[in-house]
Amino acid sequence: MIESNLAPALLGGALIGLSAVLLLWLNGRIAGISGILYGLFTRQSDERNWRLLFVVGLVLGGVIYQVVTNAPLATRTGFSLPILIVAGLLVGIGSRLGSGCTSGHGVCGISRLSQRSVLATITFITTAIITATVVRLISGASL
Repeated sequence: MIESNLAPALLGGALIGLSAVLLLWLNGRIAGISGILYGLFTRQSDERNWRLLFVVGLVLGGVIYQVVTNAPLATRTGFSLPILIVAGLLVGIGSRLGSGCTSGHGVCGISRLSQRSVLATITFITTAIITATVVRLISGASL
């Protein structure tokens, strides 16, 4: 029997896969969010339309889910604004250095059997585990 809280994750994963397949099939583009967002601000106007619609769809998907399920918005507080800004910049820099983000490499690249994407995803996950462990040890939070 599937747990009830697993169903939204399965549905979400299926929708992510479907959107990635449709974007590749219809536009010939990889659904890497960092690349889509970057291109939204740097590409020609004919490229901006589909990118804007994709980003709006991401936000609307969350809003629709919240309205349909009447689920409260899950938020976390207590984080330092300067640390959040630095963390966001590091993620952006890492995405540029890695030629993509976890959505492009992890969802689309691995499904295309790209060796570069498999290596990038392993690097992302390993770095995230190390970073989370170090932060928790430094902050004294329980593992």
